[in-house]
Amino acid sequence: MARAIRFDEYGGVDVLRVADVPRPAPGPGQVLVEVRAAGINPGEASIRQGFLHERWPATFPSGQGSDFAGVVAGLGDGVEEIAVGDEVMGFVHTRSSHAEYVVAEASDVTPRPDGVSWEAAGALFVAGTTAYAAVAAVCAREGDTVVVSGAAGGVGSLAVQLALLAGAKVIGLAGPANHAWLHEMGALPVAYGEGVLERIKEAAPEGVHAFVDTFGSGYVELALHLGIHPGRIDTIIDFEAAAKYNVKTEGNTAAASAGVLRELSLLVGKGLLEVPIARVYPLDEVREAYRELERRHTRGKIVLRP
Repeated sequence: MARAIRFDEYGGVDVLRVADVPRPAPGPGQVLVEVRAAGINPGEASIRQGFLHERWPATFPSGQGSDFAGVVAGLGDGVEEIAVGDEVMGFVHTRSSHAEYVVAEASDVTPRPDGVSWEAAGALFVAGTTAYAAVAAVCAREGDTVVVSGAAGGVGSLAVQLALLAGAKVIGLAGPANHAWLHEMGALPVAYGEGVLERIKEAAPEGVHAFVDTFGSGYVELALHLGIHPGRIDTIIDFEAAAKYNVKTEGNTAAASAGVLRELSLLVGKGLLEVPIARVYPLDEVREAYRELERRHTRGKIVLRP
């Protein structure tokens, strides 16, 4: 037997529970991984609350979790380039990584590079590939000024750094508590809230070329008020505004591959990309982990450790 997170109905954090389940077994082309760290993500909270039922319905009892890092504990038939004992990081589309063991497709895991902590490795896939796709969608490049909303969050903190690596000047919208961190990263912090349009214009008198929205709540409209072309605005959350104004919605699914995960992990290993870890919770405290996540004021990622 093994422990895994389950919920039997849509609802708040109180529907989450730790269940004893049969230890999963890998099928052909799959690997069994003993999980050392697994990131949690806002999309998982939305699925659990039923907000995304039309797009991604749950089948009960449901597990949850996409990100993970751990040690290979078993191999399915046909898996030859991975060995038991290998340290890997990867992802699943089966909502099952918040557990002691997870079965993944062998093609969806990649080695954990030297210099990448278990926590960073286990939290990188969803946020990292989402940020990667969003920055690519707005064509951030040298000489551009790019605004990132939610700039200290799980996706935003990585989008800021990837845009900087692309050579852009980055304005990060965040609360004052995160301004020092953004400045340390090389971004120009700007406080969100009333008057933000004027503050952005003051920070970028040369104008703004692109906008990555990781927060919602009117930032698509703000980007348009800044005079940014809709083709260089990407939101990962405000799909209603995206449809209304014909802006982009490229996120995780646009870059969801082991190749992109490997590329990002190598940047982390070389010290060129930081995965901020806000807090690590044991599996038993999954409810409190999601309570913190859903307050939407976390810098970086929250991680579960089975």
